[in-house]
Amino acid sequence: MKNNIREERLEKAMTQQALAETIGVSRQTIFAIETGKYIPSAILVLKLSKALAKPVESLFSLEKSD
Repeated sequence: MKNNIREERLEKAMTQQALAETIGVSRQTIFAIETGKYIPSAILVLKLSKALAKPVESLFSLEKSD
């Protein structure tokens, strides 16, 4: 799964820590999501969508290998 979390977070001028605090996870979790090492749960995906004010489809997309 590919994601645009980092790009959207930077567009909003948010740090990883600020985004993590907003959705109730650690900064390390945000880093792991951004680098593709962790696939978030549906609940986290929805929280990210709300925090970044973007639809889920603009934040995450499937790759051919998924």
